[in-house]
Amino acid sequence: MASCIFCKIIKGDIPSFKLFESDKVFAFLDIQPLSRGHALVIPKYHGEKLTDIPDDYLSEVLPVAKKIAQATNAGAYNILQNNGTIAHQVVPHVHFHVIPKPNETEGLGIGWPTQATDMDKLKALYEEVKAKM
Repeated sequence: MASCIFCKIIKGDIPSFKLFESDKVFAFLDIQPLSRGHALVIPKYHGEKLTDIPDDYLSEVLPVAKKIAQATNAGAYNILQNNGTIAHQVVPHVHFHVIPKPNETEGLGIGWPTQATDMDKLKALYEEVKAKM
C-alpha cells in the first residue's frame, strides 16, 4: 500500500536500521524502543492482521525473531504481535516486536487480567473453535 509506513520502509523510501531482509521478510530496529535491541520483524506482504498474511510469508518470521533475540544477547525477551487498534496495533501492517527485557523497568510491561472460568462454557467454546479448525 502506498501510504503504509512499513511498506515505505521495505521499499527504501523511508530509511531504517535494517537487520535482515529476504524475499518475504524485513527486520529493523524500532525507532521508539522499549529497550536496547527492540526490533520489528515484518512480512513484505501488506496485510493489517495476522489472518491477512499468507502462511509462506509467516514461516520465516519466527526464525528471524529468534536470530534477533540471540544477536541482542537478550536473556529475557517478549515477542509481541497485535491485531487491531483496540488490541494496541498502531501501524496497520502486520509486525512482530522482539523486545529484550533486561530488567524490571525496561522492556515490555504488561498486565494479565485473568477471568474466572466456567468449565461448561469453556468446554462449549473449545468444541466450537475446534470444529472450525
